[in-house]
Amino acid sequence: MKRYLYLSLSPEALISSMLPPEDFGIYVATGTKKRTRGQALFFEVNQEVVKDQLPLEYIERRCVPQEGGRPKSSVYLSIYRVLESIPLKALQKLYLVTDDGRVLGLSQGNYVPSEKKELHLYQELCPVTPRIASTLAPLEFVQSITGGKEKVSVPRLAFVELQMDDLATDPEHGKAANLPYQNIPHLRDCLLILKNEEGKDKKTIIRFFNRDLFYRTIKNGFFVGDKDELLYYPFPSISELEEKHYPWWRSANTMGFH
Repeated sequence: MKRYLYLSLSPEALISSMLPPEDFGIYVATGTKKRTRGQALFFEVNQEVVKDQLPLEYIERRCVPQEGGRPKSSVYLSIYRVLESIPLKALQKLYLVTDDGRVLGLSQGNYVPSEKKELHLYQELCPVTPRIASTLAPLEFVQSITGGKEKVSVPRLAFVELQMDDLATDPEHGKAANLPYQNIPHLRDCLLILKNEEGKDKKTIIRFFNRDLFYRTIKNGFFVGDKDELLYYPFPSISELEEKHYPWWRSANTMGFH
């Protein structure tokens, strides 16, 4: 029976499993007896790229079929500093799972920076989880966070850019009626500081991610990278979601990240 390798972002963990991505997503979201519910984000990892890092004997011994031939759902291999330890070239599809077990897989794409001068809003996902407003575009943002030149930095970062509508260009007067964020006045104040204070390129909006991210707020997609490389997983357009992934999209809009 085939074994798969997954890098979970919430919580951060490296997991061996006999479940293919769709089934693994259902398992992590709802459990084996459907008594738990919780959304999940995870990458499938190319095992050939990281085979020298894996405890192969442990996997062979623990990740085996269960009674009656049932596939083993999960064997945790690591729960500490996992994201930074896996080469970016080993990351394959990113899977987004709603809390009722709907799974959407995202492939890597080419990120084309916008030429428009605007402010950005990022939700950091792993290994830290603040929500940050910034003057920096995604590539410059991740290089700033992971470059080691600042007092507060991490070796690698997974994050998503969020919609800000008119606030991205006009934080003082821009319309924000469609944004489902708490405390919009605080967001405006932080954006105005970035716009008017020379030399300041980041401002913390929320210190801890409390799972209040709604998928409909995603601006362009998910990013994971460090000072040397950035991977981009574009999020489908609303029309594509409605036409090709409607059950997932309906579930995501009903539940969201809470």
